[in-house]
Amino acid sequence: MNLDLTPEQDAFRLEARTWLAENVPVSPLPSMDSEAGFRAHREWEATLHAGGWSVVSWPAEYGGRDAGLIEWVLFEEEYYLSGAPTRVSQNGISLLAPILFEYGTPEQHARYLPHMTDGSLIWAQAWSEPGAGSDLASIRSTATRDNARGGWLLNGQKTWSSRAVWADRGFGLFRSDPSASRHAGLTYFLFPLDAEGITVRPITQIDGDTGFAEIYFDDVFVPDSDVLGAPGDGWRVAMSTAGNERGLSLRAPGRFLAASARLTELFRERGTVGTRTADDVVDAWIGAQAYRLFTWGTVSRMLDGESVGAEGSMNKVFWSELDRDIQATGLRMLGAEGELRGSGAVDGGRWVDDYLFSLAGPIYAGTNEIQRNIIAERILGLPRDGKKA
Repeated sequence: MNLDLTPEQDAFRLEARTWLAENVPVSPLPSMDSEAGFRAHREWEATLHAGGWSVVSWPAEYGGRDAGLIEWVLFEEEYYLSGAPTRVSQNGISLLAPILFEYGTPEQHARYLPHMTDGSLIWAQAWSEPGAGSDLASIRSTATRDNARGGWLLNGQKTWSSRAVWADRGFGLFRSDPSASRHAGLTYFLFPLDAEGITVRPITQIDGDTGFAEIYFDDVFVPDSDVLGAPGDGWRVAMSTAGNERGLSLRAPGRFLAASARLTELFRERGTVGTRTADDVVDAWIGAQAYRLFTWGTVSRMLDGESVGAEGSMNKVFWSELDRDIQATGLRMLGAEGELRGSGAVDGGRWVDDYLFSLAGPIYAGTNEIQRNIIAERILGLPRDGKKA
């Protein structure tokens, strides 16, 4: 792994830093899990697109810069260090787009990809179901063939669907062959959230906003042109999505480098409040740096033609626990003041907002219990859960 940047990569980083300094909103946007906040974040996506920074690693024909993986990581580091808003288009550009590039048809590429880049098409992730959260193979929502109309009828229920309350479209997995085994007979669908037969019910979060929703499907027709990959091959397609979500792309190291830098600055301002806090600040900084180096190692391996693989589960456990620890340390340093939100609060109340969000980290994208099973079985070679060696 060589961490020395070329002059061109240094120039790319400086260009990104300069643009972000000139364009990032001075005041934090409202939560994107509120209606006003969702609208403001959608407008920010349009600003990013206009500046050419929405999807730097995508081909230019779809709004990208044809930048490489190294430039993408550099941009992510600058993005978070600048304090830029969280990406409301994350489900689309980080989770769906990579597999759309791999499994989608040219017609699907042309129809969807350009509209992900400017905030005009926001996607909701619709995977989890009651009784089938991290265990995707247990899903019971069905897809029944409708030959007369050339498509499928979707029925069932999805839950904990992020962005679904105000998003435009969703993507998810449905059981199209009930006689097949758990991992077979699944098909991956793309669908509009305002389609006839769809009901979206908001789920109120711990902070009072509605970042999640339940989606009910009652004979929702989806044409063949909105099947992603081959019918019955949905598990393989979905696992590509899971790999992206749990591995490199969902949590770029820039996010934790920025959070640990904010924590260090807060410690300098507030002074020593106990040996434990000082140790936790140091641990947070070391953890963020370790995650950065691990990510660069992953980048090196990917540039050599390797894939993320089961190591994505290690990433997921590490960043989710690191994020929770950073935010908890910040709140402890602020004491009762840390519970305030709004204009009079420290950082506008960001510490308590980020802490509440961090509590979900060990749960979403596949619970950490599931990730530890994957690490045990696929990396350490231990026997499958519940079975003797």
